[in-house]
Amino acid sequence: MLPQDPAMLVSILNLKLRDYDVTLSDLCADWDISEEELVSRLAEAGYVYDEEHRCFR
Repeated sequence: MLPQDPAMLVSILNLKLRDYDVTLSDLCADWDISEEELVSRLAEAGYVYDEEHRCFR
């Protein structure tokens, strides 16, 4: 289950994206979640996915 707190979720996502060198698509597939829903949910909290740097800001 994913954390409900957006800051905690972004922290976990960025750690996985950085330390395990995976793409957001791969991570979402592994976690069986929709990439579009995840990005939208975090955008509502003010976070934007930076595709060039592969992290949420």
